[in-house]
Amino acid sequence: MKILLLGKNGQVGWELARAMLPLGEVIALDRQQMDFVNLEALRLTIHAIHPDLIVNAAAYTAVDKAESEQENTFLCNATAVDAIAQEAKKIGALLIHYSTDYIFDGTKNSPYLENDVVNPLNVYGKSKLAGENAIIASGVDYLILRTTWVFAARGQNFLKSILRLAAERDTLNIVADQIGAPTWARVIAQTTAHIIQQVKQERENKLFVSGVFHLTSAGDTSWHGFAQKIVELASPHCQLKTHVISPIPTSQYPTPAKRPLNSRLCTDKLTQRFGVVMPTWETSLKLCMEELF
Repeated sequence: MKILLLGKNGQVGWELARAMLPLGEVIALDRQQMDFVNLEALRLTIHAIHPDLIVNAAAYTAVDKAESEQENTFLCNATAVDAIAQEAKKIGALLIHYSTDYIFDGTKNSPYLENDVVNPLNVYGKSKLAGENAIIASGVDYLILRTTWVFAARGQNFLKSILRLAAERDTLNIVADQIGAPTWARVIAQTTAHIIQQVKQERENKLFVSGVFHLTSAGDTSWHGFAQKIVELASPHCQLKTHVISPIPTSQYPTPAKRPLNSRLCTDKLTQRFGVVMPTWETSLKLCMEELF
């Protein structure tokens, strides 16, 4: 099986490049090798490589910056995704694409199901929803995997930010009324690799059905709870100045992009279809930080 991975240097892409190695020939490209701004080059590259599977881990993910860079955000997260889907359809490739909890408005009191009403609050969420819709409309064989609060030992993310701030400040004020499931990039990649093995058989047996699935850690917490756990696990390994982590409401931490208060996603559909049981966010965080230190 020939696999084209887009976004190989991102948090999830870096892990995917390793997790998918046993599955076949992996051709992994970064932003320099695959420029999403040049749609014609994007199409020509996909056509030339002619993969059996395209895994798109590339995206514009600067949520707050997206509010002032709407055109670029939609170009990367929607227009380019549409081009990828159309080209994948032409060559008969399966497309696996990652999306986000930010397509929901967070007003539901329980974890979101895949078919719940969408209502993104910010430009980033709107662009990711447009990307989802473009894939579905293209008629390509697809799996859209929505995830939340991605962290990793490399790249820019909440985990790395908290470790940096905790080494510099005595106290931290962290939002406590946004709830979600911190999800390790490695778990996303390993779960994707498992899914690929199964859908390869499904497609060979003409049993494959496209769909949208939620892929997040088990359990949930607030950003405040996440920060507390990070500091707790890091304390034996490094010198931290932070002694107090105070919970604050979202209203006391205004950002350009509005975020949903409830980012919990139900993963039952993923388990039923692919037989995977997601680890808890605490377990994943502990393993990630053991590796980091």
